[in-house]
Formats: sequence, C-alpha cells, structure tokens
Amino acid sequence: MTVVNGTGPGKPVLFFDIDNCLYSRSTKVQDLMAELIDKYFAKHLDLPWEEAVRLHKEYYTSYGLAIEGLVRHHRINPLEYNAEVDDALPLQDIIKPDPELRKLLEGIDKSKVKIWLFTNAYVTHAKRVVRLLGIEDLFDGLTYCDYSQMPLICKPHPDMYKKGMREAGVSDVKDCYFVDDSYLNCTKARDFGWTAAHLVEEGLPVPEKTASQYQIRHLSELRAVYPQFFKPV
Repeated sequence: MTVVNGTGPGKPVLFFDIDNCLYSRSTKVQDLMAELIDKYFAKHLDLPWEEAVRLHKEYYTSYGLAIEGLVRHHRINPLEYNAEVDDALPLQDIIKPDPELRKLLEGIDKSKVKIWLFTNAYVTHAKRVVRLLGIEDLFDGLTYCDYSQMPLICKPHPDMYKKGMREAGVSDVKDCYFVDDSYLNCTKARDFGWTAAHLVEEGLPVPEKTASQYQIRHLSELRAVYPQFFKPV
C-alpha cells in the first residue's frame, strides 16, 4: 500500500475514513482513546480532571483533533502525544480480522476506482488498524495527518481534502467519493465538491439535517450508494 504517492490520474477515488468507520463504535476504541487523551491533558497541562475533559472536548470541537489545540496553544510535541495516546491503545486485543468487510472491499472494481484511506490519525495508527482488520492489501494508498509536519493539516480543513486529492492522484472534485462517520467531515467534503456518505451506525441518533448527499447505517450500503464502483453480484 502506497503511503503518500498517488497512483496516477484517470480514475475516480473512493476515500475511506478509518476509525469508527472501518470498525464499529461498539469496539469502544473511541472511549479508550478519549480516556488516554484526557489523561494526557491532565498530566502534561497540569489540569484537574474535569478541566482536562472540558478542554479536550473544546479542542476536538474547534479543530477536529484534540492534538491540533495542543499544538496551537501549548506547543506539545505531536509525536510524543501519538506515542502516549494512539500508539498506546491495546488495539491487538480489540480489533480482529473482519471477513465481511474484506468481502465488501474485494467487491469494488478497481479497474473503475481507486480506494484510498483518508484519516486524521498518524500513519502508525492507521496502518496498525487496517493490518489488524486484515484489509491492508486492498487499498491503493493512505493520506494521514502528518504529526511530524507543522502546521498540522487534518479534516475538516479544506487543505486536507486537497492533500488527499493530490496524494491519490485525482484533480477533479467530481471524481472524489467519500465515507466517514464524522458529520462535520462529511459536511465539509460536500462543501468542497466531493460526494460523501455519512455513516451513522445503527443505534446512533439520526441527525435532523443530513451531513451530505448520502447517509448510511452500514458500510454494506455503499453498494447501493456507489453502485458504479462495484462488481456485479
């Protein structure tokens, strides 16, 4: 799987978010990550627990990533943060190979579309997740938030969508298709000109206003949403 270099022009690209998208929220990875982030805020900013939780939420809401606020306002080293948060998650005990997901991805006709990972996580976390899911060989590449480069560029900033297009080798926003569990990321992708499917898992409340062109409850619905990219059943 290519990490940063595009695979050349000519095909549309279907961008996949990773966390809470390629695996279910029921894994509670997000809860474990939130706890590690809160601990990081409390420890490194010397904050009471309640203030650490509040500030974490504020930065996530404002910037799309808690680390963005830490870097902007506290000059935290992003790679040290990554080591204590994302890379400290016991993912090997939680995320297992997903044959159903693999079958869905194998059903995509790659003569018609590239499939590309598109995440706000750092490269180490992104690669670890898809390896544990047993699908790392199915993607054409990966665009991630590079914690080693300042300023940080992440969804939903327009520069992140531009970065994804550049690295995936696609020049026209009309050739960009997307699935993400984040309402804001899907809204901004739509505004940028992409076609987006907002994943709202079963059991989660449906937003009053849809985030983007499509809203789905399960990744399997991508067959109906983007039928032009799938092999005949």
